[in-house]
Amino acid sequence: MASRIRRRAARQLPDDLSDDIHPVLRRVYARRDIATARDLDLRLSQLAPPEGMVDLYYSAKLLAEALCERERICIVGDFDADGATATALLVTALRDMADCCGGDRQQITFLIPDRFELGYGLSPEVVERVRPWAPKWLVTVDNGVSSNEGVAAANAAGMRVIVTDHHSPGEHLPAAEAIVNPKRQDDNFISANLAGVGIAFYLAAAMRSYLQQNCDLTDELPNVADLLDLVAVGTVADLVSLDTNNRILVEQGLRRIRARRARPGIYALLEQSQRKAETLVANDLAFAVGPKLNAAGRMDDMTAGVDCLLSKEADQARSLALKLNSLNSERREVESRMTDEALEEIDQRVEDIGLGLCVSAAGWHQGVVGILAARLKERYQCPAIAFAPGIDGTLRGSARSIPGLHIRDLLAAIKRDYPRLIERFGGHAMAAGLTIAGDKYNEFREAFAAALHTSLGGELPQQEYATDGELSSDEINMATAMALRYGGPWGIGFPEPKFDGVFSVCDQQQLRGGHLRLTLGDEASAKRWEAIAFGAVEKGYDKLQGRVRVVYSPDVREFRGKRSLQLRLDYMEPA
Repeated sequence: MASRIRRRAARQLPDDLSDDIHPVLRRVYARRDIATARDLDLRLSQLAPPEGMVDLYYSAKLLAEALCERERICIVGDFDADGATATALLVTALRDMADCCGGDRQQITFLIPDRFELGYGLSPEVVERVRPWAPKWLVTVDNGVSSNEGVAAANAAGMRVIVTDHHSPGEHLPAAEAIVNPKRQDDNFISANLAGVGIAFYLAAAMRSYLQQNCDLTDELPNVADLLDLVAVGTVADLVSLDTNNRILVEQGLRRIRARRARPGIYALLEQSQRKAETLVANDLAFAVGPKLNAAGRMDDMTAGVDCLLSKEADQARSLALKLNSLNSERREVESRMTDEALEEIDQRVEDIGLGLCVSAAGWHQGVVGILAARLKERYQCPAIAFAPGIDGTLRGSARSIPGLHIRDLLAAIKRDYPRLIERFGGHAMAAGLTIAGDKYNEFREAFAAALHTSLGGELPQQEYATDGELSSDEINMATAMALRYGGPWGIGFPEPKFDGVFSVCDQQQLRGGHLRLTLGDEASAKRWEAIAFGAVEKGYDKLQGRVRVVYSPDVREFRGKRSLQLRLDYMEPA
């Protein structure tokens, strides 16, 4: 599929924007959705008030009263980084609040369903698993809005359920006591893009407010802003859209981490990634902390991830972070093997790629199929689904999509047209999970291909690289790179600045892993810059010589305590 470089359109910036903003950063902001200066005001005081979030205050009241009555509460989380941070946040908040209102910290526990045995969400099997502990309340975080059977089972067992989730609801909501989800059709909260951990944060804040106003307290309630380090990690790792409200949450969490006001587990994970807390940005959370947390849920049990985040002792946190790092290394090895096997299968039937890919193998790992699907999507620039066998004779798949195709809606269409084909599914626009019967794989592949043809009109959209225009040779410097680095946080919905330009390839060196280190030059100014292109050999960039047009980001490289400018290349083509 051909690629094309597209420059984002510039708009008029608000008149009240500060004159102190770096001129290149101003040009970048002009190409983002900045309507007023408040869109760049990331102070905590600018956080959206919770008005309009259905069931939030009611849930806070129920849980606050449960704490005061010493009723047992079990948090049921999800096995990814968002679920882990949301679980750690709510467990921390409830236990600390219990200390202040005559409750008992021991009345709060949590369960992360095992991906391989119990699967995703609050299921009847999860209810049976927690029954011996006899909780009065089950509170879901980052799951539950589609757990109709699980909520019914909990009700039948005498447990009351509060659902907090950010996934799109199905046609029928579960019969829970309360459902906090900004994606409910009747919800009017201003920021519907919250991650699961963001919703847990709002619930903790509402609980604190209720306890402050209605209960006799034995001690001062904790400041919920101290939980924002967890919110930053989970929000970035879950790839939700960074609207203004989410950017406030992430930026405030980053500031606490940089100021050494975060929990030991996050610093231990940063140490394992050789990242400095003092210079942390959102990308570090996405590529260093998030994957290590996710590795626990992919390869083993996310309980280790939550325990790392809950740890109050640095030594214990380091020990758990070391385990998570080891699991992440194991995940990389499994991912590499699965990718090689998938590419071999695809090469044997390359004519079947069409508008999307669907792959499966008997020895594949359930926890890694999501990463495999993402790798295939990036390599072939088309939607991809990878399946691995479940322990119950099913196939459990993970799907990744491309811009312009809502993958969860596509699965919903397949479920509608082939009612018995998909047993369970859920997810977002760009990523989804599903379960099918083991003998339905070929039938599903055909249905997937047909649905793609209908949704995409018979052809894949052209791949585009959106940029913020060109930089002059005088603007490609460390000051620009630093201004852009801390001008975010950048992410989904508020994309990292990218620029395009024509350079000469003066030198290149192939690195391990198929990466390239290059020296790029500008003929007019005779200036040269170091550059790095990840995965470049696979894309054929090592074959390009002379003048090239590139899409790049000015980046700050730290090595042995020294900082230097480095251009990070996303795309190259002959000029």
